[in-house]
Amino acid sequence: MKSCQPFVTRFAKYRIPVLYANQRIEALSLRGAVCNSPTSGRAFYIMNHRFWTTIFLEELQPNMRTNTTKAKLAEGKVVYGAIVSRFAPDIVEIFGAIGYDFVMIDCEHGPMDLDQTEHMVRAAESFGITPIARIPNHEDSTILRFMDRGVQGIIVPHINTREDAESTVKAARYYPDGHRGSAGSGRAHDYGTGGVDSASWINSQVMVIPMIEETQAVDNLDEILAVPGVDVLHVAAGDLGQSMGNPGREAVREVMSKVLPKIRAAGKNVGAGGNSPADAAGVAEFINLGANFITVSSQGLLRLAGQDFRKRVEEAL
Repeated sequence: MKSCQPFVTRFAKYRIPVLYANQRIEALSLRGAVCNSPTSGRAFYIMNHRFWTTIFLEELQPNMRTNTTKAKLAEGKVVYGAIVSRFAPDIVEIFGAIGYDFVMIDCEHGPMDLDQTEHMVRAAESFGITPIARIPNHEDSTILRFMDRGVQGIIVPHINTREDAESTVKAARYYPDGHRGSAGSGRAHDYGTGGVDSASWINSQVMVIPMIEETQAVDNLDEILAVPGVDVLHVAAGDLGQSMGNPGREAVREVMSKVLPKIRAAGKNVGAGGNSPADAAGVAEFINLGANFITVSSQGLLRLAGQDFRKRVEEAL
C-alpha cells in the first residue's frame, strides 16, 4: 500500500457496490486509498467496518444529476420537449409534471438572461425534466456560461461545417473530451460536493445538439455526421425553409425526408423542430422517418388548448 494516496469521500456522494461474502452490498461509509493495480489500472481500496476490499474506479458514480433524456435516447425511445421562450419557471414545472422529457429554454429567440436561465434550470430539476438551452451562438464563452448554469444540454444554432461542430463539442466538455473551463465550485458540480470525478460524470451526461437549419449545413452533412461527441442533430423546418428561400411546406418536407433518415442511418439521434402542435400527423411522419427528439412550442400548445376548450364548450351548449 506504499504507493497509495489517502482518499476520503463523503457518505452520500458515491453509491459503491461491493462484493463481500459473495453478496452485493452498498458501502455507506468509506475511508480508503487510491492505488495503481497491475491488472486493471487504478483501483480503489476501501476500509469499511474493519475490513479491506477492492473496487474499481469505473464503479464510482457521483451522486449527481442523470440526464434522463440522454438515457431514454440510448434505450431507443422517442423524447418530447417543450420550447419555452419567456422567463416562466412555472411553465417548465408544468411540462415536467405532465411527463415531458425535456424543456428547451430558448435563449436564442427569448429574452432570458443567465440568472433567469438558472432559475428555469432549477425548476426543471425540481420536476424531473431535463433542462436544455438553445443558446444564441456557438462562441466558446457563450457555451461555457450556459453550461455553468447547470443545463444538461445545449441546442446550438447555425452549425454549418465540421469545424463548427467540432469546436462546439470541445467547448461543452472538460478534458480529455474538450477544453471547457473548470468551475468546480459552481452549481454544475453541486458547488464542489460532486466528488473527485464530477467532470467526467458531467462529460457523460452533457448533450451537444447542433442545429441543421441552413442549406450549407445540409450540403456539409456528411462531414458534420463524422464529428464525435455530437449527441443529436436537430433539423429545424422553419429556419431551413428560410434558408431555402421559403419555397413552401412541401419542398421543405421533401428535404427533411432525405436528411432525417440519413442522420439516423449514420447512428446519430435526430431532432425535428418547427412542429405545429396542430399537425400531429406531420410529427408522426417525421418520427417514422427517424426523428426521435421532438420539440414543440409551449405557446403553440397553449393556443391549441385554448382554442380546443372554447370549441368544446360551444359544442356542448
